[in-house]
Amino acid sequence: MARQIDITACADHIERLQRPDGSIPWVEAGIWDAWNHGESAMALAIAGREVATRRALDALFERQDADGGWRGDLGASVPLDDANRRLVPGTPETARDTNFSGYAAVTLLRSVLALDDAAALPRYWPQLRQAMDWVLSHQTRHGDIVWRAPDDGEALAGLDSLRAGNASLYKALECAIQIARMLGHDDRDWMVARQRLGAALRENDSRFDRTGIDRRRYAMDWYYPVLAGVLPAETGRARLYARWTDFVEPGLGCRCVADEPWVTAAETAELALACMSVGKADQAKALLRDLAPLAAKDGGYWMGWQFEEGVIWPYERPSWTAGAMVLAADAIQGLSKGSALLIRNAVPEFSLKRGGAELPASRRD
Repeated sequence: MARQIDITACADHIERLQRPDGSIPWVEAGIWDAWNHGESAMALAIAGREVATRRALDALFERQDADGGWRGDLGASVPLDDANRRLVPGTPETARDTNFSGYAAVTLLRSVLALDDAAALPRYWPQLRQAMDWVLSHQTRHGDIVWRAPDDGEALAGLDSLRAGNASLYKALECAIQIARMLGHDDRDWMVARQRLGAALRENDSRFDRTGIDRRRYAMDWYYPVLAGVLPAETGRARLYARWTDFVEPGLGCRCVADEPWVTAAETAELALACMSVGKADQAKALLRDLAPLAAKDGGYWMGWQFEEGVIWPYERPSWTAGAMVLAADAIQGLSKGSALLIRNAVPEFSLKRGGAELPASRRD
């Protein structure tokens, strides 16, 4: 049951990893990006760690680039040690990832709701607006958003758009729109951009994975359109059922990759959130129960379990894994104010025609 998740122990683990400047790396050895930092910050807020949460929010926006984006480490580029057990951060590749940057909207709204402190929003509004505008400067005329900022001389059209990342941005735009409305700001451009992004995700699948890499092997590409509210509930349930046996290992959790014998705590927790978003609470609770063996004795959760070899792999307890567990438990149990934010679509799309006049597809087309 979700109640077996030790929220205090997860928050303690995240706080131990938090650095003096407020930033929260993946693991003690390093690796930082805005998305996973945000996952950890939201968990701290849900756990009532007000001081640590505010330090994390300040650190996030202090790291923002002048044009509104964020540069972060690419964790997938980090090698393992000679024993194939621990991450060795060294000098990982970096990128200005649009999804990671847009996630600041989710981080900010979920955190202030959990802390019951909407009065903090104006402090961050100018930078949040700049962040979302930076993200949308990478939206193509088809509605999809490329995954990173192009290098000097590189064309936007040559970059790929990632299905899971775009679904996450759909939720980020929802949160940004809610913040704009709470503060009395115009949200029309963001509403139009979100409508176009949703249409691309639902109706133009060819816009994703154009570089030839088939990411349908990855669980995130399967469940994120459901979790982010891109699909109607009935369609979302059908999407989950269609590939449930490809990804869910009975009694263990969700595989990160369909053809690899490796279940991961974070993907399983996010799949639980996706189940909650389409009314499947029993499946969500069962998924979290399956993760009990990955709870570490001294706080947090191990990243994953290689079930053919029967070992924890890699031997790491990322901050964001603990964060994902807290977010899932919160959504299931309603532990804090705003607990439904990640599993409810609070900003329905509207028609591109309003009052008989066609709205512009985007101010950047």
